[in-house]
Amino acid sequence: MSVLKNKVCIITGGATGIGKGIATLYAKNGANIILAARRENLLEEATNELRQFGTKIHFVVTDVTNEKDVKHLFSKTLSEFGQLDILVNNSGVAAGGPIEDIELDTWLNVINVNLTGVFLCTREAMRIMKKQHQGRIINIGSISAQMPRMNSAPYTSSKHGLVGLTKSTALEGREYGVSAGCLHPGNTESDLLLSGIGSSKEPMMSVNEIASAALTMAALPPNANMLETIVLPVKQKYVGRG
Repeated sequence: MSVLKNKVCIITGGATGIGKGIATLYAKNGANIILAARRENLLEEATNELRQFGTKIHFVVTDVTNEKDVKHLFSKTLSEFGQLDILVNNSGVAAGGPIEDIELDTWLNVINVNLTGVFLCTREAMRIMKKQHQGRIINIGSISAQMPRMNSAPYTSSKHGLVGLTKSTALEGREYGVSAGCLHPGNTESDLLLSGIGSSKEPMMSVNEIASAALTMAALPPNANMLETIVLPVKQKYVGRG
């Protein structure tokens, strides 16, 4: 059953990892998708793969921290499809270390991508969705927004901020029929986890598990919203942190 048939979705960070996993499952379920990321070669590869499912797939090279790039992404979507039903804010970076050793540039990069980038995309989406009186924004958070890891101050802070932005968006969108929710993955096999914080030796999920949760959120009826949800490996040391 194509639960997202004819829905128009923007997915940031959609060329690899969790974003690509979500895009794949959305396309299988009938969605038309605009992939956004910085690396054109990976966007082209992902776009070609997703077109096998028979929906419209486009990409726009986008740095979510660049205001002009973000505006272009959303204007391109409107010119191509005339609507926007779902925004998945998935772009993210990870960095850590003891607080006293973290450079300001490192801190700002994480905050800019993980929080400011989400704000810029959400701002454009809200301008569209409020006029439509419908739409759904799904932010990819982290269990670090609930329980921090050691030496993860930039990443953890950005994800805590994302929860606040999600709730503010849900509140402001409520009377317009616009919903916002935050999906918090646990350990997931992706370049983001392994290149920043966490360890491949810990219990892991595939991106497919997160994509399934993101599909559940996207396919809810318009009068329902999943404000926050946590998906993690059964054996991950989270409750009690070990």
